[in-house]
Amino acid sequence: MAKMSSTATVTRAHLENKLALAKRCSREATLAGAKAAAIATVASAVPTLASVRMLPWAKANLNPTGQALIVCTVAGMAYFVAADKAILSLARRHSYESAPDHLKDTSFHGGAAAAARPRPPAFFRP
Repeated sequence: MAKMSSTATVTRAHLENKLALAKRCSREATLAGAKAAAIATVASAVPTLASVRMLPWAKANLNPTGQALIVCTVAGMAYFVAADKAILSLARRHSYESAPDHLKDTSFHGGAAAAARPRPPAFFRP
């Protein structure tokens, strides 16, 4: 039988580290979503409730169920957008940290020559 290389084996500590990282990322995303949902709830409830009291059309057509549906929809959308954004940014950051060094160099020219020369501002680049 052929021997497996040491890079092909996955240790239990590595898997536990990955699991802990995933739990921490999901917790951060949940908190970001909850904060966004709370802000969106207030931001949508105030104009919805004010318009029902002041506008005749809203008073006639938006019953309490409709008002709650508007507020809950906005809060739910804010939660999922903020949580998804947090998960994607954390995944991007952690995949960059664990990437090999040759993949971290994202400069156009690469190598030491590009690091020695300062890059011109973006509006001068072709």
